[in-house]
Parts: sequence; C-alpha cells; structure tokens
Amino acid sequence: MYSNAYIFRYAGIMVVIAAALLSTAAMLLKPFQEKNMAIEKMGEIMASAGIPHVAPDKAIALFNKKVVESLVVDQDGNVVESVTDGEMEEASAFSISLKDQLYRKANGQPFEMPIYVIENEGQRVYILPMLGNGLWGNLYGNFALKDDFNTVFGVTFSHDKETPGLGAEIAEQPFKDQFVGKKIFDDQGNFTSIHVVKGGAKTLPAAQQIHGVDAVSGGTITSVGVDEMIKNVLEAYLPYIEKQRKQ
Repeated sequence: MYSNAYIFRYAGIMVVIAAALLSTAAMLLKPFQEKNMAIEKMGEIMASAGIPHVAPDKAIALFNKKVVESLVVDQDGNVVESVTDGEMEEASAFSISLKDQLYRKANGQPFEMPIYVIENEGQRVYILPMLGNGLWGNLYGNFALKDDFNTVFGVTFSHDKETPGLGAEIAEQPFKDQFVGKKIFDDQGNFTSIHVVKGGAKTLPAAQQIHGVDAVSGGTITSVGVDEMIKNVLEAYLPYIEKQRKQ
C-alpha cells in the first residue's frame, strides 16, 4: 500500500515530466507552425492580386517571383525601405506587426506600414495588408490597388471566429468580388474609402455607388468592422498613395 506522500510525489513528478514534454514539443513544432503561417500569409497576399492559391511547397518560390518590390512606408508616405530582389519573406515588410503599427497610429505616434508590389499578367498591383475588429475577433485582409492608386484590383478577407453563414461570409468569393473595380477617390480627388453598406450599395446616390459594396446579410457588426478596417488602414497608407497619384 502506497502512502499518501508517495502518491503525491509520484503525481508531482509525472506532472513535471508531462509539462517538460509538452514544452519541448511546442518548441520543436514552433518553426513549422511559423512557416505554415507565413505560407498562408503569402497565399492571401497573392490571392488579392488574382494569383490562385498554390500548393504550400510552391508558395514561397512563387511569392518571391511575383513580388517585384517590398516596401515599408512611414506615416508621411515616405519610403523607408524598398527591397527589389532576394527573399521577399525576409524583408522588413513581411515581419511588421500591423497590430502594433495601427496602435501607434491610433495614439498619434510615428508608424510604418508594409506594401507589396506584384506583377501578374502585365498588371502592376499594390497590396496593402489590413487588420481590424469583427464581432468575435480579429479581421484580416489585403487590399490590392491598380497602379492608378484609385481602382481596386482585388481583396481578400479572413477572420478568427466570425459566425458561420453570417459574418464569416466576408471570406467568400461573392462578397470579395464586389470590390473589384470600385474607387477609393471621387471625381474631385477626395478620399472616400470603400463603404460596406447595409441595405446594399444601390441605396447610395448614383455617383457614390462606385465607392460602395453590399453588406453581408445578417452580419451587420462584421460588415461594420470591415468598413472601419478598410477606412482606418487606407488612411494609414493615404500619404503614400497621394504622393504616387501626383507623380
């Protein structure tokens, strides 16, 4: 018959061993998890520029082929880093934390934002990564502009845990397709962003419909989150965009 002291010592040793094994497994798996996350990120960036998702073992090579320039721009629209060759996933832009930089923007502090330039089928596209808040968690996206810095080429959206069949519909193609060809400036050159409109873009005045898309039915809060994310992030890139439009 084992004493209580023996049982407690045995249980304590087993807990320590289990914790050590779990910690070791987590450390060993971390590089693979980070690589998979990086590959997923590359796929989303390329998808916004019209490049279909590819097999994970080919994603890195294709990303380095299609991204012809990786930029970091500051709050005044100045380019602080431009990388045009080498491993694009190792450039500073790829490791920038949007959460940190948008927090700095919200608090009036200097910030830096990443931009990826992709050439695909003769088109030069500028991809602006996005981050925002949905109903239940973070929203993510990539906003691709044509080289007129006004016309939307494409978008991607993803989320942590929006409601399936409702807010989660932002990640589906019908919602994303609405953005193609929309404009972020009006005819007078004023920044308008793209509005996600409850009740549909057709409820807007005719001249403003080029700046609107239909909200997700039943996903009001998520749709508002997408609208606010786009506006907030585009404002961060606006000084750079306006400089390019003047050239």
